[in-house]
Amino acid sequence: MSNQTQLIPGNSLITNSPEEGRALAVKIARLTIKITQPNAEIRDKLRPVYANDAAMLIAIGQTVAMEFTTIAKANNFWR
Repeated sequence: MSNQTQLIPGNSLITNSPEEGRALAVKIARLTIKITQPNAEIRDKLRPVYANDAAMLIAIGQTVAMEFTTIAKANNFWR
């Protein structure tokens, strides 16, 4: 894992709105992929594979949803 990649941008899950929380969830999911496959060239080659695979796209959506659940709980969005 790269010491220079900050996995929690701003080192906080606190956001001003659910919309910002959702955007943070997407960013965290993308950072997870970047850490998992640090080679940008390989990620670029793989993009067309998952972009055309419904199961992989659903898995990406599930990953973002799990991140958003964590962020929403941290922000008490579900009062």
